Amino acid sequence: MINLIIMAKNIKHTCNDHHSVSNDFLQGIVGMPARRALQKEKLDSLEKLSDYTEKEILQFHGFGKNSVEKLKIYMKHHDISFKPEAIG
Repeated sequence: MINLIIMAKNIKHTCNDHHSVSNDFLQGIVGMPARRALQKEKLDSLEKLSDYTEKEILQFHGFGKNSVEKLKIYMKHHDISFKPEAIG
């Protein structure tokens, strides 16, 4: 039983290290899965995000409609928006 408790503590600690986000970009705006997705893509500023369409951001694992809507509102407050979708 004690061995299981020790193993569980070690597993939990390892998982937390693997899934952490190293900066506070968009902390409190979108959830951790979305923030991890942005970190994985090296998107750490609103200016970099503006190079992507809304559809492209939705393709990132960890992003859903709710996260994108929150992000759009935040970007709008900073006078930045996603790249327009291509027509045609």
